[in-house]
Amino acid sequence: MSDLSDKLKSLGVKLGAKDIKPAEKPASEASAIEAILGGGPRQTPLGETYVVEARYPYGHAHGRAQLALQAPRRVLAEWAREPRLAKLAPADFVFLDTETTGLSGGTGTYAFLVGVARFEDEGLHLAQFFMRDPSEEPGLLSALEEFLAPCQALVTFNGKAFDAPLLVTRYLSHGWQPPFQGLAHVDLLHLARRLWRDRLPSRTLTMLEAHILGAGRSEEDIPGWLIPEMYFTYLQTGDPAPLKSVLYHNAMDVISLVALMEHMASVLDNPDDLGSEHGVDLIALAKLYEDLGNQSGAARLYVHGLDHADARSEQMPRYVMLQGIQRLAAMYKRQGDWPAAIELWQQAAQHQDLEAHLELAKCYEHALKDIPAAQRWTQTAITLVVEGQALRLDGQPLGLYERRQRLAELGHRLERLEQKEKRYGS
Repeated sequence: MSDLSDKLKSLGVKLGAKDIKPAEKPASEASAIEAILGGGPRQTPLGETYVVEARYPYGHAHGRAQLALQAPRRVLAEWAREPRLAKLAPADFVFLDTETTGLSGGTGTYAFLVGVARFEDEGLHLAQFFMRDPSEEPGLLSALEEFLAPCQALVTFNGKAFDAPLLVTRYLSHGWQPPFQGLAHVDLLHLARRLWRDRLPSRTLTMLEAHILGAGRSEEDIPGWLIPEMYFTYLQTGDPAPLKSVLYHNAMDVISLVALMEHMASVLDNPDDLGSEHGVDLIALAKLYEDLGNQSGAARLYVHGLDHADARSEQMPRYVMLQGIQRLAAMYKRQGDWPAAIELWQQAAQHQDLEAHLELAKCYEHALKDIPAAQRWTQTAITLVVEGQALRLDGQPLGLYERRQRLAELGHRLERLEQKEKRYGS
């Protein structure tokens, strides 16, 4: 298949669209677009664009979440390293998602549909700026800049890697300064990966809608990968009917961004209200809290996660449970709480965790000065490796090279412990 930029050229489109005069739509085609998509044309200082708008009352339900920004955003701001997020009003946020002529970006890729939403006095205002023809790009970009003007924070999903750089490129191609400078940018994809990668098979927005927000989409929705081709078909045929599904897909993406950020902020601020449905989520939150320096909160979440029914019934993935044990035990170790750390390492050792055996051997040797116990744990570790029972975190056995390397290290440790025992015993 030819490059998408080549397709635009074959339709008479000049990349960059600097010298293109807006094409006049035949009355029949214009009325067909309005009848199918709703909305209508809007005049801007730089030409015409097409906009479809909708409004939702503040607090409108979207699955289990709401279209509102009521939850404290202190932890969210700390994670995003954007202190401003904690203090901004709901009206200061803009939620953005694009539909483009290609999924790889680049200077020849257009954002033919940009969906944005912001809170106003009566609720959430959703606007979708649609490029009926590539010659309308200046008008679309002008209308988008006007919509963004009152806002101080941008919320996207994979927008740092795709949507924002693409739009920056489109503004620069016209010699304009992009309107994103100075905006705090929160990319919810990165946080979704931190919170749910150990539970969900993927972290697409539709997956999060279904499994996190409890929201579904109608049969009108389409896969995102089909959208570029549908736009090219529209440019070739002039038939706007398939675009109704494209606009629906984009609108749901933007609406879900709003609900998802509110849900994330709520979970991060008060994880104890998360409930007991998924212990995996508690471990993920504990790791995030620990990385943010909240040691007491992390320890509490680790304890709750490891005491969860998922962990006790071994329904929790092995690597998640062992990561939780190792990180909590390390916290106890730093605090000098050896009994608590030993209890956790012994629990992990029952699952053939080689690292737990090593931690026990080191603890008994250096902290408790119990050389015979250190020898026993070292010898047990050697037996696990020799018999092929030592497992990685993912439950897979060690490879041949790793087994040889570990045996050499363990043999050296055992020899040193034997020498210590002789010295202390003499």
